[in-house]
Amino acid sequence: MESQFPYLLLAALVFLFFIIIPSFRRSSKEKKFLKNLKKGDRIVTTSGVHARINDFDEKSTTCIIETMAGKLKIEKSAISIELSSNLKT
Repeated sequence: MESQFPYLLLAALVFLFFIIIPSFRRSSKEKKFLKNLKKGDRIVTTSGVHARINDFDEKSTTCIIETMAGKLKIEKSAISIELSSNLKT
């Protein structure tokens, strides 16, 4: 029974390093990304809609975006990537 403990400990460490730690890093990166968004940024939503942020309520979990078809109210968590930093002007 004592010889199985090191293998169990090794399995727990592998799980920690390959599953849990990357998940924490990814979620903190996402929170930082959403926190740094501002009015006028060009974005792509998770569903693929290209838009520009028109109004950003800091207290709420929603924002209003402007697309070519009009204005939409979406959840901040539906924002996938920012295009403003990728543009060459």
